[in-house]
Amino acid sequence: MRCIADLHIHSRYSRATSRDLNPENLWKWAQLKGISVVGSGDFTHPAWMKELQEKLEPAGNGLFRLRKELQTPEVPASCSADVSFLLSSEISCIYKKNGKTRKIHAIVLAPGFADAKKINARLSAIGNLQSDGRPILGLDAKELLKIVLGASPEAMLIPAHAWTPHFSVFGAASGFDSLEECFEDLAPHICAIETGLSSDPLMNWRLSALDRITLISNSDAHSPAKLGREANILDTEISYAGIMRAIETGKGFSGTIEFFPEEGKYHYDGHRACDVSLPPKETLRNHGICPVCGKKLTIGVMHRVERLADREEGHRPEGKPPFHSIIPLPEIIAETLGVGPATKKTDAMYRDLLHLLGNEFHILMDVSLEDVRAAGSPRLAEAVAKMRSGDVSIAPGYDGEFGKVRIFETFAKKTPQGQAPFF
Repeated sequence: MRCIADLHIHSRYSRATSRDLNPENLWKWAQLKGISVVGSGDFTHPAWMKELQEKLEPAGNGLFRLRKELQTPEVPASCSADVSFLLSSEISCIYKKNGKTRKIHAIVLAPGFADAKKINARLSAIGNLQSDGRPILGLDAKELLKIVLGASPEAMLIPAHAWTPHFSVFGAASGFDSLEECFEDLAPHICAIETGLSSDPLMNWRLSALDRITLISNSDAHSPAKLGREANILDTEISYAGIMRAIETGKGFSGTIEFFPEEGKYHYDGHRACDVSLPPKETLRNHGICPVCGKKLTIGVMHRVERLADREEGHRPEGKPPFHSIIPLPEIIAETLGVGPATKKTDAMYRDLLHLLGNEFHILMDVSLEDVRAAGSPRLAEAVAKMRSGDVSIAPGYDGEFGKVRIFETFAKKTPQGQAPFF
């Protein structure tokens, strides 16, 4: 059965997250977006775990559903659908290995509350799980994997946003050059990595070492409205076992929904304080130094992939599933109207389109352009067509600054000291 899953999100107990992150709002927004399975996020946090147990009930398949009395009539009939929750959490490991400080984030998926509690019991003896929804532990990522597998053989650990410079398994600032270097003899237990907002499968396919790995994508949402900015397309039984099997074997894993990777906030190299954004060749020409202030540049995902790649750009291994690059519907609407994505005008049109055409993913990926035109406007239909064909202009993100994507505008990126523009 085809479904869309977003397995990495957060609760309101994580830093810099929305107060609106609760099971009720996640249930509502999953339907508006078109998501069938959503991660619970933050099951390591005691208060959030308590709330999950109070508000969710077993669905009989290793997944959970929101209790009936908490389901509200706010979702339009055109978007109404079943939503399942899968227990998930992100953990930050900060430790020293091979003479270098490592900062590795990992997603942990668990088949039930009993298994999640076993994992929590082990981790609470190592660090404070109450301080943050994404706990920071002085724990080797390999040891975390060992704890997860020891507590629950059916649980899964997946390196999160694998290329982010500061907090990932391949990150330029604190990561490793291979999964084997990080997880050693336990590396075969890593069957997937999360590509993150600043990379896509095409970039990851340049590493032959990742051919056995399933490339998953998730939103890492810090507010309900950000659900599904990246997600996974599955064609499998909607159950914990079915989803784990699809991720582990690739069978039933039908692809991913992606940001345009340039829009991610660490795609290019750069120095945000000086408004300097550089592609890898320019960084090498500047010896990794900001041409404005002389400080070190933050090395981005594109540069890091280029350094570790053993294949040319554009290589696609045989049998790999497709991916779809999208722009969130509110951003498309805002550009066609000439207003901001968070304005009342944008929200009104967004709600109207959902009522008339169905959920957001359906509109972005499946609805005919004629129907988009009839429900919205000719300009909106043109914008969706351009997004689907990849005919967009992007000023790449860098050093924590999200990239800017436009459909009807071409960027002329400012560059320091007379360097050539990127667009």
